[in-house]
Amino acid sequence: MNIKDDIRPISYIKANAAEVLDQVNESRRPVYVTQNGEAKAVLLDTESYEKMKNTLGLLKLLTQGESDIVNGNVLSQDDFFLSMDHHLLEQDEQR
Repeated sequence: MNIKDDIRPISYIKANAAEVLDQVNESRRPVYVTQNGEAKAVLLDTESYEKMKNTLGLLKLLTQGESDIVNGNVLSQDDFFLSMDHHLLEQDEQR
């Protein structure tokens, strides 16, 4: 598919919404929506959007983990497991 097929003016989207949604869902390719010749929005199928959100969330976690390592905000494996054991015992006592 040609990239030109993925760029549509808002007027085309308004007139052909069902067709555009079918295209997005079948091809799994985003459609760029333009207004006055400028890109203003992107249409994605829901599966691709969810995957993108999940990927972004994982990248944020990795970035935080790397920052924690650089700043020395870490636990040894033994300390971590002791902390988890303590936490689980507290939860059991609350039940």
